[in-house]
Amino acid sequence: MPRKDLLVRFGFGAGVSLLAAVASAVFGPFVGGVFLAFPAILLASLTLMTKEEGLSSARDDTRGAVLGTLGLVAFAVVTTVLLDHHSAWLALGAATAAWAVVSLGAYAIVRAAGHGGDERPDT
Repeated sequence: MPRKDLLVRFGFGAGVSLLAAVASAVFGPFVGGVFLAFPAILLASLTLMTKEEGLSSARDDTRGAVLGTLGLVAFAVVTTVLLDHHSAWLALGAATAAWAVVSLGAYAIVRAAGHGGDERPDT
């Protein structure tokens, strides 16, 4: 990987980490933690992907990241609700199932709406 690409990734990662530190100092550790969960490397990867593979590939990866994030939100909600009253195995198992259902369901909805088929040419 070229040195310039590594610097771009490092810069995005450092920038998001700095933003998380500032948010934590200003708004508290909960808000700072939310920013730390932000996938800093995604921004750098999408920037490089757009440059090297084109906008449609970057759009495809962005769509996948958004759908996966919806699943992670479902995972967090189910874990938070169940962990206080049930075993960790049950809570994490249910949260994993919620992640899969939400992520795959969102993907199915997006595809049914006609999005996602334009990134890769039909062969």
